[in-house]
Amino acid sequence: MDRDFLIDLFSDFGPVTIRPMFSGFGISADGINFALALRAGLYFRADEETIPQFEAEGSTPFQYQTRARTVTVNSYWQLPARLFDDPEELTDWARAALAAVQRAAIRKRPKTRKAAKKVVGSRAVPKAMRSSKKTKNKAPKKRSSS
Repeated sequence: MDRDFLIDLFSDFGPVTIRPMFSGFGISADGINFALALRAGLYFRADEETIPQFEAEGSTPFQYQTRARTVTVNSYWQLPARLFDDPEELTDWARAALAAVQRAAIRKRPKTRKAAKKVVGSRAVPKAMRSSKKTKNKAPKKRSSS
């Protein structure tokens, strides 16, 4: 699949950005990558809501070979070939793929941050060493040199 073919294919969907990726292209809308065009076909992003649609069409998830094994990427499924001739239905599938990406982003939980350090003067004090009571600043004892 070449870039011009993909632009025509998605013309009913709306403007898409097509960038080189792996051995093909990544296809995105509004900065969100929702499809892959590779030698093996066109793959749309899928999730638990849309995978049954792909399965009903006899589609399979994206797979690639490494030296040691076959890797299956369940988040991208091959678009049924019949949709290449049906721009309206392809647009519906593309919108569903974009929605799957958005649902996945919502489900991702932000990583928890480590406890913030309280800054005292120019030195940071770990939370475990902070005291809720005010304490007097004592100068550290000097070691005697012997």
